Amino acid sequence: MHKIKLTQDENLSFRVDYQLLPSDHQRLDLFFSLPDEMGISSKTLTEEQYFHHSIQNHSAYYSDQLHVPLVRSRFISQKKGEQSDYRLNLNLYSYQIRTALDTDVKQTLKIKDSKTFYPQAIVLAEQTSDLLKKLRRYTPSDEKLRAYFENADNYLSWQVEQSFLKLLSSAPKSSDYSSERKFLFDFCRRENQYRADNQYNSQITLDDPNRITNKMRLLQRLIEYGVVFQKKTKSLNTYLNRLVKGTVTAVIMAAVMVLVLNARTNFTEVTVAFVGILGVIYGLREIFKEDITRVIWRRIQKGLPKWKIIYSHSVNKSRIATQTIWLEYIRNRDLPKQVDRLYQTRRQQNKQAAQLLHFRSDTRVNAKSFLPGYDDIQQRIYFNLTPFVRFLKKGEGRLYSLENNKITKQAVERRYQINVVLMHTDKQKHQQVQRFKITLNRSTIINIEALEVREAD
Repeated sequence: MHKIKLTQDENLSFRVDYQLLPSDHQRLDLFFSLPDEMGISSKTLTEEQYFHHSIQNHSAYYSDQLHVPLVRSRFISQKKGEQSDYRLNLNLYSYQIRTALDTDVKQTLKIKDSKTFYPQAIVLAEQTSDLLKKLRRYTPSDEKLRAYFENADNYLSWQVEQSFLKLLSSAPKSSDYSSERKFLFDFCRRENQYRADNQYNSQITLDDPNRITNKMRLLQRLIEYGVVFQKKTKSLNTYLNRLVKGTVTAVIMAAVMVLVLNARTNFTEVTVAFVGILGVIYGLREIFKEDITRVIWRRIQKGLPKWKIIYSHSVNKSRIATQTIWLEYIRNRDLPKQVDRLYQTRRQQNKQAAQLLHFRSDTRVNAKSFLPGYDDIQQRIYFNLTPFVRFLKKGEGRLYSLENNKITKQAVERRYQINVVLMHTDKQKHQQVQRFKITLNRSTIINIEALEVREAD
C-alpha cells in the first residue's frame, strides 16, 4: 500500500498526503487529543467553524517521478499528440517542474552543513536550468499557443528565481563557498534578465511588489488548469437538519399553546397577571427551543457524514473522485481499539484530560484511467492549528539557576503538545496506524515527532 505522510506545512499548519489509483477507495482517520488547558470544545470551536476556516482539500494528478532530475519533457512537444492538447501538456510539464522544485528546495533547506548544502544547491540549479531549456526548446510558432507558453515561461522563470533567492537567504554562512554563491546569484540574475528581454512584465508591475506577486499567483492558477481538479463542496443532512428544527418547533409550539389555553381558562379577562404569564411562557419557549434543538441535532447527526466534496476535471468536467468527510467531537469510549492502545502508550505525566476531535475522510476515485504519464492522483489535506492556539497564554517564563553563588535566568517559552493518531485504510482493508506528537507555541509548530507505526490486515 502507498505510504501516507504527515508533514509540517506552514508555521501553524500541517498536511497529510497520500496517493490514489484509478477506481481506488481509501479512508483516512485523524484523532486529535486536545488538552483541556487549550480551551477547545464544541462550545468554543464548532466542527463547522473548524472545517470551513481551517481545513483545505487539494487533489491533482501525481507522478512518483516529480523530483527535478526525473521530470519528463515529452509532454510539451507539439509533435506529440494533437495540437489542441498543447495547453494541457504544457500545464502538466510546468506543474511538474513547480512541484518538483518546491519539494527539492525544501529538502535542501533542511541541510545545515555547508559542505553538503552548496554542492546540492549547485546540482539543483543545473538540473532546473536544463528543464527550463527543454521547455523553451518547444516554443510554439502559433500565436494562439504562444500566449499559453509565455504565461507558463514567465511564471516558472519567476518562481525559479524566487526559490533560489529563498534558498540563498537561508543558506549556511560560510566564506569558503563564495564561488558557489556567485554561481547561484548569476543563475537568478540570468532568469531575471531573461524575463526583461522578453518583456514579460511591465515596469509598473515590476516596481510594485504586490502587483508582481498577484500576477504570478494568477499565472500559477493558469498552469494548474487541467492538472489540479476543480472541487465543489456540499453540506450533507441539510434537509434532515431542517426537519429536526421544524419538528422541535412544532412540539414546543404545541406545548406553548396548551399552556396558553390553560391560562386563558383561568383568567376570564385580560389582566396584568395574564399578560405576565403569557410573557413568561413565550420567554421560556425562546430560551429552551435553541438548546433543545441543538442537543437533539447533535445526537441525531452523531456518526453521520457532514460534507461531500466532488472533484472534476477542469477541461472536460468529468467527475474524477468523491470525498465524504466526517468531523465531530467524540468520547474516549468511541476510540477504535488500536487508536486507544496508542494513546495508552504515553507516559503517565502526559495523560492529561483532553478533548477528542475525530476527522474522517472517505475518498472514492470514479475515473478508471488518468492522463498519459500519470498513474496516480494525490490527495492532500491541510490542517491549520491557529484556532487551537487562540486561547493559549501569552508571554514567556523564566528559568533560574545557581552557578558559583551567582543567580542566572533564562527566558523560556510556553509550549503545548497535541497528540494526533493517524489511521489509513486502503481498498484491500490494510491499515497503517501511527501516532504523532505535535509541539507548538502561539506562533508556530516547534516539532512534529512521528512515534509508533503499526500495520495490520
